[in-house]
Amino acid sequence: MSADPTQVLAFETDCHIFDGCGFPAPGLHSFLFEPLWGDADSNVYFNKTMLLALLGSIVIVGFFWAAFRKPQVVPGKLQMVAEAGYDFIRRGVVYETIGKKEGEKYVPLIVSLFFFIWMMNLWSIIPVAQFPVTAIIAYPAVLALIVYVLWVSLTFKRHGFVGFFKNVTGYDKSLGAVLPLAMLIEFFSNLLVRPFTHAVRLFANMFAGHTLLLLFTIASWYLLNGIGIAYAGVSFIMTVVMTAFELFIQALQAYVFVLLTCTYIQGALAEHH
Repeated sequence: MSADPTQVLAFETDCHIFDGCGFPAPGLHSFLFEPLWGDADSNVYFNKTMLLALLGSIVIVGFFWAAFRKPQVVPGKLQMVAEAGYDFIRRGVVYETIGKKEGEKYVPLIVSLFFFIWMMNLWSIIPVAQFPVTAIIAYPAVLALIVYVLWVSLTFKRHGFVGFFKNVTGYDKSLGAVLPLAMLIEFFSNLLVRPFTHAVRLFANMFAGHTLLLLFTIASWYLLNGIGIAYAGVSFIMTVVMTAFELFIQALQAYVFVLLTCTYIQGALAEHH
């Protein structure tokens, strides 16, 4: 059963240095939420992260719908922002990695992935929400699984079974005696390690970033007592700095995720030599 966030919050806000209580360091309880609906014991419930994922999807769909529902030749501000974001991913990621001819059909998927992940990350610094959905491993894992299934199916479709085997094992007869070992390493790397690292890279960065933000935020309040006030000021400055840094990391991790996705798609479509 997860910890009650209200009790944790009450303990953290009531605790100051020199009050005789220890520092309420962030931990796993900071990533667990009681169900808003349903029963956690039955695994049928709806909690805060699910709500944020749902709201994030609505925000993204609503934004692009509002921007493009009545497109203008001379775009307004909202349409201009939406076009800039869409064009950045299309030209700067998809075209540059897969190519214009092959990549055009994957633009909607890559754009959707980028903005969905970015929105899920942004919840970390939005008041009231203050939690990155992608810090829960299930969300990056599902996104990585979608990309993995797409990569496998595209490779089979383009190259057939033999071509797929050569693609995932890096078959190259010029390697000579080390070929079996190289093929074994490539096989495990592509079929097992690749989807794992694709998901964990996003999850780990958001998990670590949220933990650091919590650490400095809680420390700012905890030190706000007696001579600790001076240290509280330093901690607060670090909170601001880390928030700004997180803004960069949130966009970067969304970019890295879709860039790797395009790289996998390009590898599936490329001819094996």
